[in-house]
Amino acid sequence: MCDGKNIVGIRFKERGKEYSFDATDCSLKKGDKVIVNTENGLAIGCVVTGVRLMPERDLPENLKKVLRKATDEDYKVEQNNMELEKRAFSFCLKKVKERDLPMKLIEVECLFDKTKIIFYFTADNRVDFRELVKDLVQEFKTRIELRQIWVRTEARLVGGIGICGRELCCLSFLNNFEPVSIKMAKEQNMLLNPEKISGRCGRLMCCLAFEYDDYIKAKQRLPKCGMSVSTDEGRGRVVRQNILNETVTVELPGGKEKEMTAEEIMGIKVISI
Repeated sequence: MCDGKNIVGIRFKERGKEYSFDATDCSLKKGDKVIVNTENGLAIGCVVTGVRLMPERDLPENLKKVLRKATDEDYKVEQNNMELEKRAFSFCLKKVKERDLPMKLIEVECLFDKTKIIFYFTADNRVDFRELVKDLVQEFKTRIELRQIWVRTEARLVGGIGICGRELCCLSFLNNFEPVSIKMAKEQNMLLNPEKISGRCGRLMCCLAFEYDDYIKAKQRLPKCGMSVSTDEGRGRVVRQNILNETVTVELPGGKEKEMTAEEIMGIKVISI
């Protein structure tokens, strides 16, 4: 039997990132609330995966432990913290408007033991919020942190529906944001209309990266547009590619067009013009 530990996935926010924890001897299932150790101290989270055995070699660095299942008292603390977060959000929003600060308040998070309150915001440029911090410290008598986030993180926190009609990928299953480039849209022959290829966050849609590698591999199996090929009806020029079907449309002498499969292309000599 291989050495390893029981690992479980936990989220601290309904739409937050999933983190791996050592489940220790706790009998856990999806939906359970647990108390865990984090870099910021104790926190309450929700189990979102089943317990699974992970070999020692694959364990994440600095793996933290699940301490116990949440108790009734823990639920009361969580409820009080949620009420504090709502009050802190309203107060901070009021002060941001009073001080005319160029920032957009997104969310407030109170640590489980109330030793710190974190205010998440977006802004186009650097914001001098020193006076705002003083207001918040005076009001809540605890450590205050203002954390600037980017628009993709805002979309995950706020949530919504994409142009595809489904829940945002970052909200439903994406744990990490991968780089997305305009090249990915070009390689998939998409119209470079910002409204068509941008997500709710205003940046390029994450889904552009999902099939990018498959498109690249498929294109390598097909002749490029503009190349001349030999067919059973004579020489022709490739005018279009259908990557999903792995076919190309060839323009033959006289203007006739013929669609050819990837298998047919393999047996044809590709000639550069």
